[in-house]
Amino acid sequence: MELPQSIPPEVRSRATRVIALVLDVDGVLSDGRIVYDEYGDELKFFDVQDGAGLVYWRRAGLRSAVITARKARLIRRRAKEMQVDFVAQNALTKLVAYETFLKRFRLAHEQVCAIGDDMMDLPILRRVGLAVAVPNAVEEVKAVCHYVTSRSGGRGAVREVIDVILKAKGLWDEVSRPYYL
Repeated sequence: MELPQSIPPEVRSRATRVIALVLDVDGVLSDGRIVYDEYGDELKFFDVQDGAGLVYWRRAGLRSAVITARKARLIRRRAKEMQVDFVAQNALTKLVAYETFLKRFRLAHEQVCAIGDDMMDLPILRRVGLAVAVPNAVEEVKAVCHYVTSRSGGRGAVREVIDVILKAKGLWDEVSRPYYL
């Protein structure tokens, strides 16, 4: 399947070099709301299509990381369900966790796509080969990104980016083939 014509040539080109995806949680994988239940446990709202996209991502042999400044048991659980390779919670300086991810998987900055929405994501977004913001990201984040998704964080933005990259790399047909049988 082809990429939509609305994807700029620069984004297409950058996407072909990507083999790893780095994600923030609040506002990117989740819709940004933090809800506490009556026992004080944290709840977040995730999109099932983002999760499916990350499974396709893994099926294509690509790497992924979740790097978040917050810490919650449910983040580890969701990351496991989505087959994420690397999880860093309580990462107040996200760049340190990002550098650890690069070293562990022998990655170069230009091989990474990162999706962010707020100031803490800027150090990573400024370094990666493909920097992506969600529509409700702060202006400083949008200003350094190569692409802004049409779908919101926690509402399919991650899946949108995964689809763009897999199609740009010519991997979409391979990962979606089992569903056409």
